[in-house]
Amino acid sequence: MNLSSIWKDPPPVLAFELSESGIAVARTGSKPELEFCPLKSGVISVSPLRDNVLEPDELARAVRATTPPSPGKKRRDVAIVLPDNCARVSVLDFDDFPSDPKERMSLVRFRIRKSIPFDVESAAVSYWPQPAGGKKFEVAVVVTPLEIVARYEAPFRAAGLNPGLVTISALSALHLVEDGTVTVLAKLSGRFLTVLVLEKGLLRLVRCLELSQNAIPEMAAELYPTFVYVEDNLGVKAEKLLLCGFGTATAQAAQEFRRELEVEVDALRSPLGMPDENNAGLLGYLRSVSQ
Repeated sequence: MNLSSIWKDPPPVLAFELSESGIAVARTGSKPELEFCPLKSGVISVSPLRDNVLEPDELARAVRATTPPSPGKKRRDVAIVLPDNCARVSVLDFDDFPSDPKERMSLVRFRIRKSIPFDVESAAVSYWPQPAGGKKFEVAVVVTPLEIVARYEAPFRAAGLNPGLVTISALSALHLVEDGTVTVLAKLSGRFLTVLVLEKGLLRLVRCLELSQNAIPEMAAELYPTFVYVEDNLGVKAEKLLLCGFGTATAQAAQEFRRELEVEVDALRSPLGMPDENNAGLLGYLRSVSQ
């Protein structure tokens, strides 16, 4: 999914990633400058079912603190990367997918309606069709309540910025994954584990799990059904498991997952440094606009 194709003009000069821990920000360009502004506990609480911004004044202060002064009065376009669990992501199979954008959106909304825990008519819906041979498509769909998106965007608009692109962290981080036969990405951010399956560059499965505790055996147990799914539905074993956001526990997690899942394990990497739980989507976005 090449987000850079959205931009006919040069991409925005600033990009932000929000998490419960804080705000990561980067200037785009040949030598991006990355910074991180921590947030106190409780400013953001991620969920697809309710407001995520619990202390809007505190978030607005942090946004102003991370935003460089504008040289003019014109609003600057920015990219915003939101936490994974504020949205629902699905991959839908279609035997035939219409070419008309209105028909496509109507069909996507109809198919996704029963699988999300909120009203699709008051939600932001975005989709990415992936050709699957013949007339078949596997369509990646991202859905989140409009009110959640609006509350995340509000402090940026108040700071004189225009959120020209809004995406979620896990999908943006996929720009850091090299094409392979079948790759599983396990992305940890706070209490959430997002698991994505890629086959030859196509997104085949997304799961976002809230963990009771960030214990490696618990995560191995949560990953196991994904590897069963790969074998049962794709007919092959996963080639590699990539880890992101595990920090100092990366080596221990890799050892445990190799033993329990019998798969090659490596860390997700970026040309700008090792992605962590607060900036993987931001680094993926920077990679997309540099290609």
